[in-house]
Amino acid sequence: MSTSTAAEPPPPPSPHPVLIPTLPDDVAINCLARIPRSQHPILSLVSKPIRSLLSSSLLYTMRSLLSCDHHFLYLCLRVPTNPSLLFFTLHQSPHPTTTTRRHILVPVPPIPSTPPSVIGSAFAVVDHRIYVLGGSVNDVPSPHVWALDCRVHEWEPAPKMRVGREFPAAGVIGGRIYVIGGCLVDTWSRSRNWAEVFDPKTGSWNPVLSQIEIREKWMHASAVIDDKMYAMADRGGVKYNPENQSWESVETEVDLGWRGRGCVVDGVLYCYDYLGKIRGFDTKKGEWRELRGVEGLPRFLCGATMTNFGGKLVVVWEENGGSGKEMRIRCAEIVVERGGDGELWGKIGWSDVVLSVPKGSSIVHCMAVKV
Repeated sequence: MSTSTAAEPPPPPSPHPVLIPTLPDDVAINCLARIPRSQHPILSLVSKPIRSLLSSSLLYTMRSLLSCDHHFLYLCLRVPTNPSLLFFTLHQSPHPTTTTRRHILVPVPPIPSTPPSVIGSAFAVVDHRIYVLGGSVNDVPSPHVWALDCRVHEWEPAPKMRVGREFPAAGVIGGRIYVIGGCLVDTWSRSRNWAEVFDPKTGSWNPVLSQIEIREKWMHASAVIDDKMYAMADRGGVKYNPENQSWESVETEVDLGWRGRGCVVDGVLYCYDYLGKIRGFDTKKGEWRELRGVEGLPRFLCGATMTNFGGKLVVVWEENGGSGKEMRIRCAEIVVERGGDGELWGKIGWSDVVLSVPKGSSIVHCMAVKV
């Protein structure tokens, strides 16, 4: 007499994780997408499904569709206690106290698997990604590119440039990254690729034809004005128009007045002058004007870094700390506008110390990303 064992039934499928009980997932995602990003650290503690959603592109696609995305400030620093580039993003505390700051810089994971001593990289922002382009490692220019997905703060390698570069100029026009200079033109390949363009949609780099007489190596400043790429070298500067693929020399007025790392807001190029005052250049009128109404700011004799923060001018600078071993990073947000007489006026929205760092630290770059 034989016995047979009936096959055991398969286990029931695991229930789909619920984001919000009693709500369909599409409705729940619609609700969660409306919560400010500054509250996401607290929101991630509610449940594992919500924590998983916060690190997915689905949530940020919904935020964009609902016009709930906002600009966030990112800062790159170099400190003497760490040879690697350090990245931070600015958070606004909803409940500041007398012992806590309203605006604070929160660390972002560093670039993985890169030499710690890289210097002279360029930066560009396309959509929700920050691109770190090239740089010098032990005096050897690198072609490597890294991209930070600011939605989930994850780094990924991007396609390499055609040549290695250190201290190049970089700018974004029409969703493409244009990189100029930062390399010697002592070979045919470097000469042909002195300027190149990257299309994130296709993941490809292509050379941009340039004239021999304009090919400087190091660039100390760059900006995009009226869809033209401006790149400033030690001896004058050049501007490139991708629409008709033409090169021109930068106007003498721009060359003489442009100092340090500036930015463009509403068609005006802002930087600081030799007296440490902020001023702007109107390309249509061809003249520099001092930014008035910001007398509460210090004179930036040691420099400052600026960026366009959703139509506002953000200035970041270093200042002495309370002790001899520390220094502070301070940030100010300025609403800028042009008067009827062409004067430039600014109104300081807020100014705050956002981070304390070891003495000898320096600001490498700052940029705004919409997520």
